[in-house]
Amino acid sequence: MANYKEIVTKAVVGKAKKISHNDYSLKTEEVPNTVLGCWVINHTFNGHNNNGSVLLNGSFDINVWYSYDNDTKTSVSTQRFNYSDQMNVRLKDNANLTNASEIIVRSLKQPTVTDVKIADGLVNLNVEKELGVEIVGDTKLKVSVEEDEDEYEVIEEYIADNDVDGNIDDINENFLD
Repeated sequence: MANYKEIVTKAVVGKAKKISHNDYSLKTEEVPNTVLGCWVINHTFNGHNNNGSVLLNGSFDINVWYSYDNDTKTSVSTQRFNYSDQMNVRLKDNANLTNASEIIVRSLKQPTVTDVKIADGLVNLNVEKELGVEIVGDTKLKVSVEEDEDEYEVIEEYIADNDVDGNIDDINENFLD
């Protein structure tokens, strides 16, 4: 009859990803004529338990390089944007999301500006990002335990006859010459 033991360990009990498209408006100092470039930097984020689902909070800076004054001058405007996203992560094996659960958030695709338009003196941006969430919680493993121990391998040390030089008295003292 097999003997079983339970091992309690941490494991990924839930995993999900979410692609988000969000619209933002950036106010520049001058009225822009043309957007010459835009990029997203300084992306930070975290996740925490919010009544059984994961609340993702984050922020990033958007830099917009634009021309103004009938495309004769350029400038760069920077603005920080904050976001919150709710994710319902399906957990495996009837696991529960608790405050003891570890929530790991990864940026699978950094925020990128996918569309930009100028309207009424504002720069309107669409930003796409993809975040992945892993929930790490306690889980149990049931393993079969065998009581038999492996036998030890016996190693015998011996010196072979051909390993020993029988002429130890015949030493050449001038071997360096």
